[in-house]
Amino acid sequence: MARDFYELQPDTVMDATEAAGFEPTGEFFQLNSYENRVFKIRLEDRQQVVAKFYRPGRWTKDQILEEHEFLSELGSEGIEVNQPLTLSNGSTLMEFAGMNVSYFPLVQGRPVTELLERDWPRVGNLLARLHNIGERKEAEHRVPMTAADHPNGWSALELLEDWVDPNIRTRYLATAAEILEAFEEVVDPSSFIRIHGDSHKGNLLQKDETFFMVDFDDFVMGPVIQDVWMLFSDLENYEEESELFLSGYEELRHFPHEQFQWIPLLQGFRIMGYSAWIARRWTDPSFPRLFPEFNTYAYWSQETEALEKCLLQLTLE
Repeated sequence: MARDFYELQPDTVMDATEAAGFEPTGEFFQLNSYENRVFKIRLEDRQQVVAKFYRPGRWTKDQILEEHEFLSELGSEGIEVNQPLTLSNGSTLMEFAGMNVSYFPLVQGRPVTELLERDWPRVGNLLARLHNIGERKEAEHRVPMTAADHPNGWSALELLEDWVDPNIRTRYLATAAEILEAFEEVVDPSSFIRIHGDSHKGNLLQKDETFFMVDFDDFVMGPVIQDVWMLFSDLENYEEESELFLSGYEELRHFPHEQFQWIPLLQGFRIMGYSAWIARRWTDPSFPRLFPEFNTYAYWSQETEALEKCLLQLTLE
C-alpha cells in the first residue's frame, strides 16, 4: 500500500476518478504536497476537480470524515471553504487501491505573501467566525494538541533521540524537554476548540477583498492562538499586527489574550514536530531528496538554536 502511494501511477488516478463518479479526460497535473498526493484533473464537462490521495497510516477514515464534517459546518454558515464533493458511494471519502481518496472543487484565489494593515481586521473577522463554529462541539476522533497526545509532543522527542547528531544531542534533548514540560504546565487543554491547526499564509487565499482558508488537513482540538501566531510577520514584534487582528476578531468573539504568552511554546512545539514529521516519513523515497541535510550536524545545530530561542523568549515573557 505504501509503495502504491509512493509510486502512484496515472492509470490509478484516472481509475479512481472514474470510480468516484467523474468522467476524466485523462488530462491531469500533480500539485505540490509533501504529505499527500494531490492532482488537478480535467473532466469531460470542462470542469476541474482536485483529487486527494491521503498518505496511508496517517489519518483514519473517522478522522478524515470529521474534518469533512467541519468543512460542511463552516460552508453552511457562509464561510468560504473548499468543501469535499459527494462521491458515487454517497460519501465524501472512498477507498481505492488501499488508499483513502477524496475530491474537491478547484478553488481560485490569490496566494497571500504579506498581510497589509487593512487586511488584518478582515482576517481576524474570518477566524472569529471559524472559531465560533469550532467551539460548538468537540472533535471526537482527532488527537488533541497536548504534549502527551499530539505527534509534535513527547512522542516526537522520543523518536528524535536516535536522529539528533550526537555532538549536539544532549543540548537539543534538554531544551526540547524543558519546552514540553512548560507546555504541559501552561497550555490549558480545557480551552481547546476545533481549529484549523495549520493557519499560516500558505493556507490563506484571497479572492477580491475576501480571505478564505484552505487545507484543513491538520484540523485539531487546540488553542485559538494556534490559528493566529503563524500569520505574524515577526514573532518578537507583533504588537501592531495583533492589535489590528483583534480589532476584527473581537467584533464577533472574545479573544483569550493570555494565550499570546503561549506563542514561544507553540513555536517550539512546531519545530520539534516538523523534525519528527521528516523522521517518520524518511522511508518515503522523496524525503531524503527533499531534506538532504536532515542527517547533518548543521541541521541539528540550527534546530537546537531555534528551540533555545523559543525558551529564551518564554523566559523573557
